[in-house]
Amino acid sequence: MAFMRKSKFRHVFGKPEKRDQCYDGLRITKTSWESTYCAVNPKFVAIITEAAGGGSFIVLPLAKVGRVPIDCPAVAGHKGAVLDVQWCPHNDNVVASASDDCTVKVWQIPDSGLVTNLSEPVVDLFAHQKRVGFIAWHPTAQNVLVSAGSDFKLFFWNVGTGEPIIEVEVPDQVWCMSFNYNGSRLACTSKDKKLRIINTHSGEIVKEEKCHEGAKPSQVVYLKDGNLLTTGFSKMSERQYALWDEKNLKKPIVLEEIDSSNGVLFIFYDPDTSMVYLAGKGDSLIRYYEITDEAPFVHYLALFQSNAPQRGIGFMPKRGLNVNSCEIARFYKLHNNGLCEVIPFTVPRKSELFQDDLYPDTAGDEPAISAEDFFAGKDATPIMVSLQGGFKSSHKEQLKVARRSNVLDKMPNRSSTIQSNNTTGSAAAAPAAAATALPPGFPADFNAEALIAEMADLKKKVFAQEKRIVHLEGRLADKETDEGDDE
Repeated sequence: MAFMRKSKFRHVFGKPEKRDQCYDGLRITKTSWESTYCAVNPKFVAIITEAAGGGSFIVLPLAKVGRVPIDCPAVAGHKGAVLDVQWCPHNDNVVASASDDCTVKVWQIPDSGLVTNLSEPVVDLFAHQKRVGFIAWHPTAQNVLVSAGSDFKLFFWNVGTGEPIIEVEVPDQVWCMSFNYNGSRLACTSKDKKLRIINTHSGEIVKEEKCHEGAKPSQVVYLKDGNLLTTGFSKMSERQYALWDEKNLKKPIVLEEIDSSNGVLFIFYDPDTSMVYLAGKGDSLIRYYEITDEAPFVHYLALFQSNAPQRGIGFMPKRGLNVNSCEIARFYKLHNNGLCEVIPFTVPRKSELFQDDLYPDTAGDEPAISAEDFFAGKDATPIMVSLQGGFKSSHKEQLKVARRSNVLDKMPNRSSTIQSNNTTGSAAAAPAAAATALPPGFPADFNAEALIAEMADLKKKVFAQEKRIVHLEGRLADKETDEGDDE
């Protein structure tokens, strides 16, 4: 006799918000890149949009629901299509974007949202030689970002200085990246069908084994207990998921077929409840599972189904949920017709009190260590906060980038050069040196050297005219003297 496994999440259900509580009229990007096109945090939702002559994405405050104006301000600083956007987990006003123009840019969004187009980032991150497809923030270290490009390289950035600290070369295009719980390891899947685990302090590839057999992109997420969950395709192009032990990647713990659809299955993981949501691009449903330490380890719960396929999807962090209504997940589903539909998932409970079992302490928005400590080899688990009474964001200052000076950043000593030149050369160098130091108030495009040259030319002309005037005055005086003598 078979018994139904007990689970407090068995009756989780999703109920879409009404259309006037969603975001409508969006021009969602038409690129075919395998990205979610959407990122959400407790303040804003960012959606990659279609733009002519470059790349852009819009940032909307969560409360600004309804129809989005056609002239809605956008973040429009990239020269190529935007491929990925990710919010900083430690500052809800900071978002990073990766683009086809080979750059990563980090932006600061005002608390009230954008009122005009934003084209000046806080920092530009230049290192990749080809397009940058994916980015991911470190879960516990402040201002640490990893980027993966089509040049088969991963860079670990210190965003506070704008410098790439660690460079990792991989044999093929990376499809997905995920940090472990304390950020000491990074798992990534690649086009060569392999799953790799990278030491984030040294850049060394610790483990490397073949993952799913299919050629289509696979996804990976690091679980809280150190295991890994991946989605991909079989040789017969059937979608599947697999559970792996990070210490032994030769054979999966669990490998299950799902269906024969062809959309990439994106993974959204909640480490507090150990629930996993699988949403396929082009699908009209979201499956959810619970992961436990009992066989078969990945337990199917239910699915949410609608009549419209999803072009992209965003997942709200736990601290942005409504604990009073027992909401345990919230998705932002992008439709092909320009609608961003909000779908809360709730656990039905009769009591209106705070549910401790549904909301254990979760990761807050305070970084556990600095970027300098992380790159020095230190690790730390996230700083946990309670959601009782709702999460309140801590006060954040604006992101400031302090670039480190190097030997090329200093002006050369010109004293020896000036002493070796002749007098004419020294005289010419003086105005040029003066031209480099402009008084305050002058415009940036002011050409001091051209003005000095023009003044010198005028002085020559005035000096020549003065000589001529003196000569003519002398001749006039001589003539007047001669006429006086004749009288």
